[in-house]
Amino acid sequence: MRTAYITHPACQLHDTGPAHPECASRLYAIDDRLISTGLRDALTCMDAPEVAEEQLLRVHTRSHVDAVAAAIPESGHARLDPDTVVCPQSLHAARRAAGAAVHAVDLVATGEMDSAFCAVRPPGHHAERDRAMGFCLFNNVAVGAAHALEAHGLDRVAILDFDVHQGNGTEEIFTDDDRVLFCSTFQHPFYPFTPVPPNNANRTNVPLEATAKSDEFRAAVTEHWLPAIEQFRPEMIFISAGFDAHVDDDMSQVSLTDADYAWVTRQIVAASTDAASGRIVSTLEGGYELKSLARSVELHLRALAGY
Repeated sequence: MRTAYITHPACQLHDTGPAHPECASRLYAIDDRLISTGLRDALTCMDAPEVAEEQLLRVHTRSHVDAVAAAIPESGHARLDPDTVVCPQSLHAARRAAGAAVHAVDLVATGEMDSAFCAVRPPGHHAERDRAMGFCLFNNVAVGAAHALEAHGLDRVAILDFDVHQGNGTEEIFTDDDRVLFCSTFQHPFYPFTPVPPNNANRTNVPLEATAKSDEFRAAVTEHWLPAIEQFRPEMIFISAGFDAHVDDDMSQVSLTDADYAWVTRQIVAASTDAASGRIVSTLEGGYELKSLARSVELHLRALAGY
């Protein structure tokens, strides 16, 4: 399996201030782990390009794109909401993060790569069409999915979100788009405290209680996600890869393990071999305990790449 690892130094310059959990150390920890294990040498490493305006505007309003740009301070920090902090370099980082998803789609859709992982920040799945929130400025996975549909002519894509927080932004952006299947697991009730809409042919949400562990998570994937994917037959699969449901991560109370992230990735890879022809694009969302994040991403990448 040819797997691309797409990142950019600009993503490390997005400074959220002291003690903020969504920090540059997350990417350093991942990179250090991949280097120390030798896995980075087995991946095709690439720099993320900047996203084009037209690519952002497929999923965000012009007013939102302009508002994010206007909020960037000349120095120091500014807050878009109580959780979402920006600095002078944040817009460039966000444009690279969204551009990584676009580049990943181009590589995978054309067959140059079988799969791709975007090691980027800021994350994206909370960003709605007209709103930044929850550490997220632009919705990276939504930008990538829309690019696959509009630029590469795909008819159906699936977005699978195993972050511990509900991917409200992704869900809001594609709520009326029958070309997109959205499957998610998340702790509930929990941030962002948005309503959980009923499931339908294009939406499979499986809320998890705070006491959930491996068995509940694996049952959600096996009993709900996989049948939905089989029925929908997506031509490309996207992953909102959040690792903050890990037992070592104090961002939540759900208690998953390294092995769960390896397992769910293998399930997704197996499910992608039919209509999707193995085409997978994954982009980093949450995960804030650095050691468990780095280990989990390594296992996620090993499963994507078939190692």
